[in-house]
Amino acid sequence: MAILNIVQEGDPVLGKKCKYVQEITPRIIRLLDDMHETLEDADGAGLAAPQVGILKRIAVIFIGEEILDFINPEIIAAEGEQEDIEGCLSVPGVWGITKRPAKVTVRAIDRKGKTFEVTGEGLEARCLCHELDHLDGHLFTERTVRTLSYEEAMEYTREYNEKKEEK
Repeated sequence: MAILNIVQEGDPVLGKKCKYVQEITPRIIRLLDDMHETLEDADGAGLAAPQVGILKRIAVIFIGEEILDFINPEIIAAEGEQEDIEGCLSVPGVWGITKRPAKVTVRAIDRKGKTFEVTGEGLEARCLCHELDHLDGHLFTERTVRTLSYEEAMEYTREYNEKKEEK
């Protein structure tokens, strides 16, 4: 496995729509493994293939305590609305408040070729939407309602972590 370079905002690959995966090959499995390692190294919540320069409809996302593989994912249901903080490994040092569905259900294929569905709420819903946006050539900054200063982002994160610890 290898840690891949994360493409930064301004690279044209981030603005392109990704192609569907037609077959799960050893090369696709290696890409998934490398994306897992890259995500863990970067301490992110999710990573889409275009963020490592690959125009395939692939993402790896932390859901609960594990990283799930999403091949050819699509949102099949969305409900509610939330506004919360987002950042992106491809847009370092920038955070903003985005408007996203409060709950989404995504259908995808795993690395073994099995179709599955996952439903996420809150942070998981935002992450699912965020990574799937990458597959269509969109960055979170296009959905930002308000950009946050570094200090505001750190305060927002501190408050989020305190709420999480209370539960």
